[in-house]
Amino acid sequence: MEYTIILFYKYVRIDDPEGLKKAQIGLLNELGMKGRLIIAHEGINGTFEGTTENVQKYMEIMKADPRFADIHWKKSAGTGEAFPRLRVRVRPEIVSLHLHDTDFDPNEVTGERLKPEELHQWYQEGREFYIVDMRNDYELKVGKFENTIFPGLANFRDLRDKVGTLAHLKDKPVLTVCTGGVRCEKASGFLKKQGFQNVHQLDGGIVSYMEKYPGRDFKGSLYVFDNRITMHFDNPANHTIIGSCERCNVPSERYVNCKNLMCHRHFLVCENCSPELESTYCDVNCEKDWKERVAQKNFQTA
Repeated sequence: MEYTIILFYKYVRIDDPEGLKKAQIGLLNELGMKGRLIIAHEGINGTFEGTTENVQKYMEIMKADPRFADIHWKKSAGTGEAFPRLRVRVRPEIVSLHLHDTDFDPNEVTGERLKPEELHQWYQEGREFYIVDMRNDYELKVGKFENTIFPGLANFRDLRDKVGTLAHLKDKPVLTVCTGGVRCEKASGFLKKQGFQNVHQLDGGIVSYMEKYPGRDFKGSLYVFDNRITMHFDNPANHTIIGSCERCNVPSERYVNCKNLMCHRHFLVCENCSPELESTYCDVNCEKDWKERVAQKNFQTA
């Protein structure tokens, strides 16, 4: 049986998020889909896996709704095990920049869309432009565009505090990028509200560029939020690994979570340094802290 993974979003006014949530849960369960969907008044943001046939049915049903007719669907091959369950949630924003209490509306203010073909042409022409990556810090460790400018985001919401680090680009051509487009679209609008004059967003996100130009300009792998963890489209024989093990510094794209549950940091470690996933600590301080917590708990229980 063939499976397909879809990644999509749409900034569009949703008057009744709870009503849409109920309808989506019914539809997705009927089609046997697993994954995540976030619904807010500003739009929807989702990623699912299902049989290729049922994924196609889902997209056709969504396209029949005028609100979602022009969604840019990103598809990739699935395994049937990308997600453990289905989750549909209503939140204040579909990606959290903590702007729901301001006058900023991504449906009204956004950067100019730049298609992958246009970005490729920019590279070919040697044009002046500045790529600003709006992903989280751990995502960039395995893949990024050449000459990427990174404002230092541990979480997307950090952009509110970090935007000052980009002030030197206010009069320059800026291109915001992210995985599938949802973060860079909101970020591009936010930059415009902050006075940036020439702001673009990569239409369809990094995944759309990688699909059209595998191994070109974007080096390494793309971090994805499912059980695959990373993905790339280029030939494995020519694939460039830019990530490195935090223990021994050998090339690696293997993520684990810190064994200290109070930390749980996502970091890179090779199989030699940690043969089994989630079986190591990110540093000696985390190991010491967790063992002390466990010892204290056992003492109190006894």
